[in-house]
Amino acid sequence: MTKRIFKSICLVSMSIFLLGAAIFMGILYEYFTDLQTEQLRTQTSLAAQGVAKIGKAYLQNLDADKCRISWISQSGDVLFDSASDESKMENHLEREEIKEALKNGEGESSRYSSTLMERSLYCARLLPDGSVLRLSISQNTLLTLCLGMLQPLCVVFAAALILSLIFASKLAKKIVKPLNELDLDNPLENEEYEELSPLLRRIDAQQRQICMQRDELFRKQKEFETVVSGIPVGIVLLNRGGVILSCNKAAASVMGADSAAGKNILSICRRPEINEAIESSLKGSFCEKIAEINGARYKFSANPVTIDGTVSGIVLLITDITEKEHAEQLRREFTANVSHELKTPLQTISGSAELIMNGIVKAGDIKEFANGIYSESRRMINLIDDIIKLSHLDEGAYDMKREDTDLYSLACETVKSLSLEAQKAGVSTELTGESAVINGIPRLLSGIIYNLCDNAIKYNKTGGNVTVSVKDSGNSATLTVSDTGIGIPPEERERVFERFYRVDKSRSKEIGGTGLGLSIVKHAAMLHNASVKIDGEPGKGTTFTVVFPKSGKAAF
Repeated sequence: MTKRIFKSICLVSMSIFLLGAAIFMGILYEYFTDLQTEQLRTQTSLAAQGVAKIGKAYLQNLDADKCRISWISQSGDVLFDSASDESKMENHLEREEIKEALKNGEGESSRYSSTLMERSLYCARLLPDGSVLRLSISQNTLLTLCLGMLQPLCVVFAAALILSLIFASKLAKKIVKPLNELDLDNPLENEEYEELSPLLRRIDAQQRQICMQRDELFRKQKEFETVVSGIPVGIVLLNRGGVILSCNKAAASVMGADSAAGKNILSICRRPEINEAIESSLKGSFCEKIAEINGARYKFSANPVTIDGTVSGIVLLITDITEKEHAEQLRREFTANVSHELKTPLQTISGSAELIMNGIVKAGDIKEFANGIYSESRRMINLIDDIIKLSHLDEGAYDMKREDTDLYSLACETVKSLSLEAQKAGVSTELTGESAVINGIPRLLSGIIYNLCDNAIKYNKTGGNVTVSVKDSGNSATLTVSDTGIGIPPEERERVFERFYRVDKSRSKEIGGTGLGLSIVKHAAMLHNASVKIDGEPGKGTTFTVVFPKSGKAAF
């Protein structure tokens, strides 16, 4: 802007200088022309009086170096000429000044030379005898005058140009300085130029609007970050170059980077699956890839963001599918195990019924076959009941009511209900401890105690014993079930809670276990935020310890 102002000032000043010089030269030229014309009239009048009194002798004795004197007769013939031989001159009757003098008594005219470099001024006066006296002088034209003054004009022009450059530079800087020093943060406080007031008011209004929009965007960004940070699914926003624009905590945790924004995703997480997903998404197609990171399996879903048909960015979703795949595996195993567990009793029932139907079984053996059918049927019913219980627990048991329950009373009832079964197995039972009230679901709490005691009896030795203990620890209640049975190897203690998993599979078949008891215990404990611990040694027995918090907060 300073350069434009500088150039404009220089151009204007030089234009004004040249125009002023031209006008001044024109006015000066006209002034001196008028002055010369007036002098020429005076001289013509004086000469006319002399000629009228003395005649031609007056003209011959007159010093006329600075002007030309001509005396023309009434017929137009030249009677005298101070510059030329009058006998050789043509008739002057048609000359403008002569015609005007013969008509009006006075006449004036001017004529340029053939080169236009000189102009002649003529003044004629009518004499009493009808003849005309004419005086003329020569003067340079305005062009000749300018050419003659070219050198001083150039000097003046150069001086004016230098001064213009100096003053234009200073003036341009002075004009621009207040503009450069404008306080755009507070536009209404600037009072240097009144002409800028509309612009400054508009800037102020736009700044307020921008501030409002910035605050709104900042608020929405914070809301977005707050919402996204709590989402367990990793969300990454990328530009076309693969640079991370935004990344939530879940995604940063997967990629192992606390601050990932502004970095290329491949420099943080070098996985060929991610690279393939991004390249496919840049071509405009949705792509999913699965990769294993730090022992966990993740699904990377790359979705292109298009603007006017052009991919401008990528939304990458990172989902932990470890639990899902594990659940799918458990579901498949559970389906296979259920099918297997149901197949055996059904085959037994079908085979026995077929033998009885075909009359192959003797009358005395029918009771034994009927007893086998009944036993297998009861086993199927128990299995189905346990499956239903597990399904109910998987759904969260929302329909079951929670209430304050004495864990010791439930343990006492359960031990009594299993006393007959313990006698048949040759196992003694013992209950110790104290009252411990917790907030929970009585039916599920009773199921935990029952399954632990039932397993302790079934997997015990003849002559062994089962000890049930309940302890109130202030903020928690502890249930302990110990037996002197076969025990559980350390490497299998985590797997005993899996559905249909049995430590001694042959014995489980004998005693009719479904393999779901400890799974029911685990799920019921989870719903009460309780922890389950296993201790003991193979061949020396097992101790299950369940610790219930008294806060009553459910796991769901």
